Amino acid sequence: MSFYSDLKERFPGSSRLAIILLQVAPIAACIGSAVALFLWLLDKATTTRQQHTWLLFLLPLGGLLIHFLYKSIGKNAEKGNNLLIEEIHEPAADIPKRMAPLVLFSTIVTHIFGGSAGREGTAVQMGGSISAAMGGWFKTTDKESLQTLLTAGIAAGFGAVFGTPVTGAIFAMEVLTIGRIRYDALLPCIFAAIIANYTCSAWGIHHTQYHILFKNTLQYFSADSFHLLWKIVVSAIAFGLAAFLFADLTSFLKKTFQQFIKIDWFIPVTGAIIIIALTYILGTDDYLGLGVTSPNPNGVSIVNAFNEGGVTYFSWFWKLLFTAITLSSGFKGGEVTPLFFIGAALGNALAILFHAPVDLFAALGFIAVFAAATNTPIACTVMGVELFGGEHILFFALACFIAYFFSGHSGIYSSQKIGVAKLGSPYAGEKNLSESFSRRGKVISSIVEKLRRKKNN
Repeated sequence: MSFYSDLKERFPGSSRLAIILLQVAPIAACIGSAVALFLWLLDKATTTRQQHTWLLFLLPLGGLLIHFLYKSIGKNAEKGNNLLIEEIHEPAADIPKRMAPLVLFSTIVTHIFGGSAGREGTAVQMGGSISAAMGGWFKTTDKESLQTLLTAGIAAGFGAVFGTPVTGAIFAMEVLTIGRIRYDALLPCIFAAIIANYTCSAWGIHHTQYHILFKNTLQYFSADSFHLLWKIVVSAIAFGLAAFLFADLTSFLKKTFQQFIKIDWFIPVTGAIIIIALTYILGTDDYLGLGVTSPNPNGVSIVNAFNEGGVTYFSWFWKLLFTAITLSSGFKGGEVTPLFFIGAALGNALAILFHAPVDLFAALGFIAVFAAATNTPIACTVMGVELFGGEHILFFALACFIAYFFSGHSGIYSSQKIGVAKLGSPYAGEKNLSESFSRRGKVISSIVEKLRRKKNN
């Protein structure tokens, strides 16, 4: 009998939380170490690609490698974050141990050859895979404990990869079901996120620091404050629509690739060729990789989006398109860092248009597009505080909440349940986002078919 099994017998009932916390501690430490290794490798991969631009031409080969790896040994690991969400809703011991090393390696391949992707998906999948594996070693078999361990694994991975432990804890509980939060996992999640973040930092990993120089000297309910607030409201609506566009375009492109390219290994090759062509058409490689910083001081990046003139009016769209093509054609990584890029760049453009503070609006876009695309407005409001300070929390909340509603029943995680429908939509209950995607797809197909028939007649 294992040590943890013996504890369960000696201290039943109320001791369940204590036992889970004892299990979470080593799990979170392992996840933090794995994330540290991943971030170190990712930094090396990004630097290598920036120094050797010819590596972009090997992106089709990288896509082939990833495709055949997942086809031969990946099995259900191909579903990525959606598999974790499904497993938490209905535990079936279906998360393979190979998920962590597979997604780590595949993400590094994506980035070293120039794919436009992020890192959150990789960290979260590693967190879930490590939690599932170590939960098996601890002989954790009851459904509730497994669900809690997996949720804590997501919190640990997210908190460590961005250096935002409180956000990681809330995100893990909020992302599962739209409109509902699993408070029963609160302590294990914050415990896991703090330990993982500390462990990652102990390995010498440092996260990008962002700053808002704008000082809010406005009096609430004054004419000047309302003048700024209406600009934030309009921008938040745009952030929500941008998130909707990203999620639906990625889903649409994936289905289009599968429909028109019958040889499955040729899908990543096609996506890679499109990425290479767009890079040379635009004459810049700023939309490849993470996009957090640029080797060119005047290049387009997340950091530069906080400065006036740091991005163009359409930088947000180009990053959206590059990332949608990369992920829909089978490359690995995450969506969140590209969403930060999209949001910060769009916020910059709107600030210039509205004559508003550029750094504030870049920060609002940074968190609000992410909130809308993941349906986690509370977690993203807290992320604003963790990354930028608490001075502008009212603006953070307003932007995230409005963007969340205007993204509709859309999102980057199709396995999310719809617990409480947005804006009185009838599609509540146990339905998930994949059904919403399917419904919209049928509507679009119907419209296209009617237009085609009208044209023929």
